[in-house]
Amino acid sequence: MGASGDMLLGALVGAGVPLPVLQDAVDAVAAEPITLREERVTRRGLAATRVHVDVGDSTTRRTWREIRELPLGRRAFATFERLAEAEAAVHATTPEEVHFHEVGALDAIADVVGVCAGLDHLGLEALVCSTVSVGGGFVDAAHGRLPVPAPAVVELLRGVPTSGGPLELELCTPTGAALLSANVTGWGAQPPLEVRAVGTGAGGRDPESHANVLRLLVGEQSGAVLLETNVDDLDPRVWPAAIEALLAAGASDAWLTPIVMKKGRPAHTLSVLVAPGRAEAVRRVVFEQTTSIGLRESTVAKHALQRQMVAVEVDGRSIAVKVARDPAGVLNVQPEYEDVAAAARALGRPVKDVLQEATARARTLAL
Repeated sequence: MGASGDMLLGALVGAGVPLPVLQDAVDAVAAEPITLREERVTRRGLAATRVHVDVGDSTTRRTWREIRELPLGRRAFATFERLAEAEAAVHATTPEEVHFHEVGALDAIADVVGVCAGLDHLGLEALVCSTVSVGGGFVDAAHGRLPVPAPAVVELLRGVPTSGGPLELELCTPTGAALLSANVTGWGAQPPLEVRAVGTGAGGRDPESHANVLRLLVGEQSGAVLLETNVDDLDPRVWPAAIEALLAAGASDAWLTPIVMKKGRPAHTLSVLVAPGRAEAVRRVVFEQTTSIGLRESTVAKHALQRQMVAVEVDGRSIAVKVARDPAGVLNVQPEYEDVAAAARALGRPVKDVLQEATARARTLAL
C-alpha cells in the first residue's frame, strides 16, 4: 500500500538482490555495527520478505552536514539531499541547518543506503510507481504528535499521485517517501512489462484488514511511447541541443520532420521514442527545451533484433561495431561512425575505406 525503508529492502531481496550486496553497501558507510537480517513472513496470507536492520542500543542521529560527508553513491546522496530540502521547507530553514531525527538514525541511514544499492544492483533503467497510499490519523514524531501524512512526507510527495487511507496508520514514512521521490522516474499505472522477477516486501505492522506489503515487479518493457509535437516558432539553431537533451534524459531516439502548417508556415514535427518508465522525464525536457505547449502521445509496438557491441581493430585503431542478429544469424553489422571517423583521421585514410574494413572484420568475428 504505502512505502517504508524496510518494505523496500524486503521487496528488493524478494526480487533477487542478494542480502550481502545490501550489507556490503551499509558496511561501507557505517561507523557503528549494523546488521541486516532476512525473514520470510506472511501478510494476510501473502508470502513476503522482511529485512530487519539491527543497530543494537545505538541512539546516534546524524545531520545533513554529517551524512553528506559519508561515501554515498549517487542515488543515496540524491535521496538524502531531497529529504534535506523537504525538511528545510517544512521547518522554514535551509538544508544546511536541517537536523534529521527519525531519518538521521542509523537504521534509516541503512534503509536508504541499502535500497539504493539494491536498485543499482538490478540495473534498472526506469522505476515506475503507482499511486502512493499515505494512510491517515496521527503519528508521534520528534516534533510531537503530527497528522498523517507527516509534513515532510507531503513535501517529498509534492506533485506525486497520492491517496489518503485506507487505514488510520502512517503507511508512507519519510524514509519511504524520500526514496520514492528521488528514485522513481515515472508515476502511474504499470506500463507494458514482461515480468522476470517479483519481490514482496513487508514492514513491521500487520493490520487485520489489508496486506501491508510493497510489491516490486522487475522486467523488460515490451512497448514504447511515441511523443510528438509540431513547432513553428523555435530558433532552428536550438534543435541540436534540444535533441541532445532528450537523449540524455532517456529517449531511445528523437528526430525532426519538416512540415507545412496552416497558413503555409514552415515548421517541424518533433518525434521522440521513449520507454514508458522514462516518458515523464522526457516530456518535461520537451517543454523545457522547446517552445511546445502540448504533446501528442501514443503507445507503439517495438520489434528489435538482438544486439551486441564488438570491437575490431583497423591498423591498430579500435572501432566499436554494433552487431544485430535473429535466431537465424547475423543480419546487420554497423561500425560506430565516430570511431570510424577518428580512425580515418588518425590513419590518413578515407572514411569509406575504414568503414568497409571495419564492417568486414566485424562480420567475420560475429559469424
